[in-house]
Amino acid sequence: MDDDLLLLIISSPSGAGKTTLTRDLLARFPDLMFSVSHTTRPARAQEVDGKDYHFVDRTRFEQLVAQARFAEWAEVHGNLYGTTVDEIQRCRDQRRTGVVFDIDYQGARQIKASRPDAVSVFVLPPSMDELKRRLRARASDDEATIERRYNNAKREIEHYGLCDYVVVNDQLEAAKERLRAIVYAERSRRWRMAHVAESLLRRSQDAQP
Repeated sequence: MDDDLLLLIISSPSGAGKTTLTRDLLARFPDLMFSVSHTTRPARAQEVDGKDYHFVDRTRFEQLVAQARFAEWAEVHGNLYGTTVDEIQRCRDQRRTGVVFDIDYQGARQIKASRPDAVSVFVLPPSMDELKRRLRARASDDEATIERRYNNAKREIEHYGLCDYVVVNDQLEAAKERLRAIVYAERSRRWRMAHVAESLLRRSQDAQP
């Protein structure tokens, strides 16, 4: 690997709770950076341009595609979403230890194709009935949009096999702990920690008379 930067992808069908889990993870690990995606969908209440997403129109998005600015992009629920190649460099520039991507399975596949060291997590709802209840509880979409998202959920769940880990968001606090545990485990990978072990060995050799 060219560096030990943690690239963490979190995917799920709409309503499974990945946004809530992602926000908790970033609060717990301030050295991780959130990758701000571009999207053509309208901003929801409380969402901030440049923080949650870069909200652009379809023409601007297609210009970025033509300029090869995206590391990944896809059309989801009739809207375009994409992550620019600048996000990983922004993470390095800010001297963070990793970057978190909140993207769907199509984007996850594209990133893992170019960065096989990326770690992917799929968040599942405890049941399809609960998923529909959560979609309705958000009160940010009309009934037609809710039905479309619900009907697409099964197709999205079918791609869970692309991910390295699966977290069931049945009890929120337990799901938060599972996601944190994945970060701890990945940070302890031998290849990520090899430089620490090698440094100890060098110091012990230097200390020998």
